[in-house]
This record gives sequence, C-alpha cells and structure tokens, in this order.
Amino acid sequence: MINELLQEQIEYYQQRAPEYDEWFYRIGRYDRGAKHNQRWFDEVKVVQEALNELGTGHEILELACGTGIWTQKLLALGKTITAIDVSAKSISLNKRKVKSPKVKYQTQDLFEWEPDREYDLVVIAFWLSHVPPQKFDEFLDKVAKSVRSGGRLFIVDSRFHATATAKNHDYKNNDKIYQLRKLNNGDTFKVIKIYHSTEYIARKLSKLGFQTNANMTDRYFIYAVGEKL
Repeated sequence: MINELLQEQIEYYQQRAPEYDEWFYRIGRYDRGAKHNQRWFDEVKVVQEALNELGTGHEILELACGTGIWTQKLLALGKTITAIDVSAKSISLNKRKVKSPKVKYQTQDLFEWEPDREYDLVVIAFWLSHVPPQKFDEFLDKVAKSVRSGGRLFIVDSRFHATATAKNHDYKNNDKIYQLRKLNNGDTFKVIKIYHSTEYIARKLSKLGFQTNANMTDRYFIYAVGEKL
C-alpha cells in the first residue's frame, strides 16, 4: 500500500507542478480572503527571517526543491545549491524561475537518493509531512549524513489549519496517513500528509546528533534549525 501511495503522490506532484505556486501565493482555490492571506504571508516572513539568520556563503543541499519558491530564497545564502526533486516538471519550472548558475539540479526519488557528500546547510521545505512513517527514520538518517559536523539542517512544514489548503479539499486531521487532494481540473489523488509536532521533530533530530531549536508560527507552519554536533 505504501509504495502505491508514493507512486500516486509522485504523479500528483508531477501533474500539479504548473499550479503548485497557487498554494503558496494564495491564488485561486487557495485564496482565503485578505485577512487570512495576510496572516499567511506574515507567518512566511517569520520563517524566512529564521532562515536568513543562518547567514551566507553556504554550500546548500535542497531536498524536494519543487518549483523554486525556496530555491529563490536560498540564492542569497548559498555559494552553491544542489537542488533535488522527483518531478521533472517541477525542476523545469524551478530552472526558469531561478535562472542561476549557482544551482545544480538532480531529478531523483528521495527514497532512492543516497548522500554522496556533506553540506554546510541542508534545507527541507514542506516535504517531511509527505514521508510515510515506515520510511521516516531511514530518510532522516540519510539527511543527517548529508550535513557536515557543525553544519545545519533547516526544516519548514505545515501545521494543520482549515484555511491552509484549497477551498474544495476535504481537510481532516485524522488517523490516516494520507489526504485526498484535487487538481484544478478536479482530478483527485491520495497524498501522504502527516502533521508533525515540534517536539517530535526535535526528538528525532536529537537522536541523530543535532542540537535543535524547533518552533511554530501562530497558525500555519512549524520550522526548525538543527546544528550537527
């Protein structure tokens, strides 16, 4: 069942790539009105400021780079950026958006990815919540191996809130590890989605040798910085 879910999730993000940014920028089905939208962007700013505090000049690995929303933000921090995603369409959009020789792309399934070097900074934006429990520890272990001693790991992901997703999504935080998500054309897919607590993330990273500061914004996001000891 897990492998089938993962394949469906890959297909969803491949097809969703051209409309993915609508979610982040609160467009169309994701437009929740001026008040909720402004709150979203205010909380994005909080996360962005935490990321910027990590400083510049890093060799960066971005896992699940998507369409380039966070790759763009990393340009100011990175000397070089290695950006990996399973969706060729997302990487194509990322390249067109970012347009930087500092970024080297790899199209790869992160569950098959193996780290081949260490980085100063590893960034995972809105991906850990899509990792099934059966693969979570194995994936985090690989992430830890990609961070050099004294380097840092930056994570941002979703909190559960009814206004975070599209208006036509059946949005529940229940005991299932997946949710039903729709494309603009109405096609429906099962997507793994697990809302992790800051305590859970900090505990997992501590076991892997990170000193972690995990936080959450008022409504929409959790974010964490782990320094590898």
